[in-house]
Amino acid sequence: MSGEDKAIGDALAKAIDRGLAKVAGVECTIWHRHPVWFIEGNPIVGYSKLKHSVRLLFWSGQSFDEPGLGREGSFKAAEARYASVDEIDTKALARWLKKSIDIQWDYKNIVKRQGRLEWLKREPRSGTGAKTTTKKPAPTGLQSQEPESPTRKGAAARTAPRARSSSTPTRS
Repeated sequence: MSGEDKAIGDALAKAIDRGLAKVAGVECTIWHRHPVWFIEGNPIVGYSKLKHSVRLLFWSGQSFDEPGLGREGSFKAAEARYASVDEIDTKALARWLKKSIDIQWDYKNIVKRQGRLEWLKREPRSGTGAKTTTKKPAPTGLQSQEPESPTRKGAAARTAPRARSSSTPTRS
């Protein structure tokens, strides 16, 4: 990373570590070549270098109902992008981190559920790491949280078994 990008990454890492410090079950690891923080194996927040900025990604961020986070992808992720350290709103970031602890979709088991996300109901910031899993009811007037057609591109399509064509030669 360039000097400015490294400064952004360092500032984000420091803020994320501070915001998640008292939460049980938090682990930071390099995942797909990017730093990602997990709670009990479920990805919560991470950042990555883009061409002209650094992207901060909250896996369940679309459910935060917060300004400053834009939709990312076809699931529940939301992002903020930064081209300089001065653009980081530390108060908003602290708020988002608090919400990321209690508002979670179960990405840990998305492959097992063939691309379908389920809501994780966590105990409020007790620090015990205890959780119960329940389905989040669909908001009034909106579509249910069922996955799109398996023919779409995305996790569900990648996890579907591939049919072997009879014309495909096999190796002996």
